[in-house]
Amino acid sequence: MSQPLQALQQRLGYTFADGGLLARAVTHKSFGSDHYERLEFLGDAVLSLGVSALLYRRFDRSDEGDLTRVRAHLVRQDMLFKLAQQLDLPQVMRLSEGEAKGGGAQRPSILADALEAIIGAVYLDAGFDAARDLVLRLFEPLVAESTMEGWSKDAKTALQEWLQGRKLAVPVYRIEETRGKAHEQTFIVACELPVQGLVVTGEGLSRRAAEQAAAQAALTRLQALPSKELPNGAKPTVVVKKKRV
Repeated sequence: MSQPLQALQQRLGYTFADGGLLARAVTHKSFGSDHYERLEFLGDAVLSLGVSALLYRRFDRSDEGDLTRVRAHLVRQDMLFKLAQQLDLPQVMRLSEGEAKGGGAQRPSILADALEAIIGAVYLDAGFDAARDLVLRLFEPLVAESTMEGWSKDAKTALQEWLQGRKLAVPVYRIEETRGKAHEQTFIVACELPVQGLVVTGEGLSRRAAEQAAAQAALTRLQALPSKELPNGAKPTVVVKKKRV
């Protein structure tokens, strides 16, 4: 096994008995026929069950609807992309020369798929318990610091309700900048607040995601203001979301 893949095993906290499974999990179809797509299919199912079990235990009083919304949020592409970046998957991806030159190693869809494939590879290598443990290592830190209210209510809704509860105008969102090619754009959105003229920005892989990130940043800024500087001297409701949506 190559040194980069050995280092990846350390970051994953799992050592493969069959190193070929890990190599396949980071191989894009542009590189060769032995690629990650079938492992991705398997990993997607294992990921969903592992996250479901985690949420079931963590939020033992939440109903099925709330749990479903949180799970959908956790397993979406941009969340998996962030986790893949934290694991330095771009450094180990096997891509064709053309795909690599086109920025494939940084493409959110490819990295998210590869992370699911790695989960599938662990499942084949050692069974469900080992794959579930990997899912827990990846997602427990995200869930541990969160509340169901914070997960089930999106940041834009929470921000609007906070402002309207104090009879303030709703925030205004505008696109500040777009980066990248048309199919791989990153959006920068500004959120203008009717409190001290605050303007905060958020970044996302879609306009909606960037607006959510900006709204979350706005809530965080309001949360940091001294009570006397807030409307009615009140403290803002705390909404915990650590991700860039």
